[in-house]
Amino acid sequence: MATNQAKHLIEILTAELKQHNYNYYVLAQPTINDFDFDHKLKQLAELEKQHPELSDPDSPTQKVGGEVTKEFKTVRHRWPMLSLGNTYNEQELLDFDQRVRKAMGDNFEYVVELKFDGLSMSLTYEQGKLARAVTRGNGVEGDDVTTNVRTIHTIPKKLLPGSNYPDLFEIRGEVFMHRKAFERLNNERIEAGEVAYANPRNFASGTMKLQDSAEVARRPLDCFLYGLYMDKSPFKTHWESLQAVKSWGFQVSEHSKLCAGITEVLEFIKYWDEERFNLSFDIDGIVLKVNSYAQQDELGFTAKVPRWAISYKFKAERVETVLQSVAYNVGRTGAVTPVANLKPVLLAGTTVKRATLHNANEILRLDLHEGDSVYVEKGGEIIPKIISVNPDKRVAGAQPIAYLTNCPVCGTALERKEGEAAFYCPNDEGCPPQIVSRMQHFVGRRAMDIDGLGDETIETLYQKGFLKHLSDIYELHTHANELKQMDRFGERSIANMLAGIEKSKEKPFEKVLFGLGIRYVGETVARKLVAHFKTLENMQAATVEELTAVEEIGERIAQSLAEYMSGEVHRAELQKLKAQGLQFKAEIKEITLASDKLEGKTFIISGVFEKYSRDELKEMIEQNGGKILSSISAKLNYLVAGDNMGPAKLEKANKLNVPIITDEELLKMLS
Repeated sequence: MATNQAKHLIEILTAELKQHNYNYYVLAQPTINDFDFDHKLKQLAELEKQHPELSDPDSPTQKVGGEVTKEFKTVRHRWPMLSLGNTYNEQELLDFDQRVRKAMGDNFEYVVELKFDGLSMSLTYEQGKLARAVTRGNGVEGDDVTTNVRTIHTIPKKLLPGSNYPDLFEIRGEVFMHRKAFERLNNERIEAGEVAYANPRNFASGTMKLQDSAEVARRPLDCFLYGLYMDKSPFKTHWESLQAVKSWGFQVSEHSKLCAGITEVLEFIKYWDEERFNLSFDIDGIVLKVNSYAQQDELGFTAKVPRWAISYKFKAERVETVLQSVAYNVGRTGAVTPVANLKPVLLAGTTVKRATLHNANEILRLDLHEGDSVYVEKGGEIIPKIISVNPDKRVAGAQPIAYLTNCPVCGTALERKEGEAAFYCPNDEGCPPQIVSRMQHFVGRRAMDIDGLGDETIETLYQKGFLKHLSDIYELHTHANELKQMDRFGERSIANMLAGIEKSKEKPFEKVLFGLGIRYVGETVARKLVAHFKTLENMQAATVEELTAVEEIGERIAQSLAEYMSGEVHRAELQKLKAQGLQFKAEIKEITLASDKLEGKTFIISGVFEKYSRDELKEMIEQNGGKILSSISAKLNYLVAGDNMGPAKLEKANKLNVPIITDEELLKMLS
């Protein structure tokens, strides 16, 4: 294929695949099936292989993320990121308008924009390339989160060629998460036994603070840009600059509006106060700005806020309705979550019939009784939440809501671990919703990625008795004839499913470990454990103390993993999966010795280091003949200590007189 033709096809495929990635990861609304997506991705990879001169580091074929930030560097803002003054009623907006008119006369315009409920971000571009991304911080300086921001699909890493952009400029906007993506990821956290985020804004903010950009890339974030800064702007108005940055390739909200006066502004506010619930993301108000840059300069600033801009905050909607009953859902990890069934009521544009109650503590806090009149609010919450009870309407003799003592499905007595809010059903191998959801998790895209085994298929095969344990998935080939007698199971679909099951045996150990659905063991934790222990046998033999010695593995994760690995039923199931051909051994990389200077010496690395990651220090030690131990004992020769090292490790090392050295001292041993 000619180079020009290949270039054109690469551009088409790249744009198409990026859009599909955006639809899938950010909007949670895929418009293409996995098979077709993979086919297009392979087609692009083949073209890039044939024409390496056309390859682009921003191509969908390249791995997203992967860099670990040891710490976020503090960067001073070239132009301070000031907050806006807030108003909560129409009169305060009219007062703002009067102040502007008093200073400027009547010859001015406003630009009104949606106030996105996310995380403020400043992006610096040099020669058309993203050079730096910094959070608002305290307004004067913020954290450099460039590595994480590079994983956001809608933030261009390189601007469109031919666009008339300046050599150096800063553009500001809001990083946020769409509601559907938030719901999906939050449900995964809940099922993993992790603390749920209250709303998409908190999830987006928490994601941006992660130090592993590969993990950030798995959490779909989006961004709208709305403010351009440079030394000498060629634009006379804010509206003009918005149109320009849109032409440069930045995502600008389509809902901004140029208004001739305050009457149009109030109409805009009234419209979006009702319409905001039909957006795919959260807004908590609108922002009003004087359009002319010259007039902005003339109006100036107070000590804290600009005099030419203000925000109007919407009130969180709250309604009163009646609690009809409390139901309980059982998740994959056995967590039992209470949900309030309500008398249907209209709230924030939708009819609400259910509201989350989170856990037993929340029921006690609300002092919830049967038939109570309750206040329900949506606000920044995706799932409606009961805020409080109206005690004046409580029926005489109403009984307080008593949390369940037994699993609502299998009847097993619930357990609650010390320091945790949730109750759990411990019958993980006999409780139907746990079994089904664990299998659905196991075959999912992020775990074993088995084609032909969707949620409904798993549910059907469980109900028909074909699946009771994970290992039964790998015995389905023995039931091929029986499956053909079932509805929706044609020969082709069965063949595809069995081929997908067989192919999943090639998945690496960390995918298998994550797929098992062990409480608190997410993808990142699974990778850390596999990298450290290498084999299933090593992991099963590890003590809680040895598990907590692994980077980022805390007491809670270690206890959960140790309990799982020591259970007889689990051990038997793991042996079956291993016998069926699944991978329970990490790919061992051969270590080429640089020297034998550390031969016979043993080390443990603990804490955070400024110049190196723990994995880099570990590699240095092993390449020079040293050995890494998993726990502190009298056999240990050196403890390499960084910042934030656990006090228990330090105390034990001192007690055993183990030499404690810094990373610099380690390097001196190698020089």
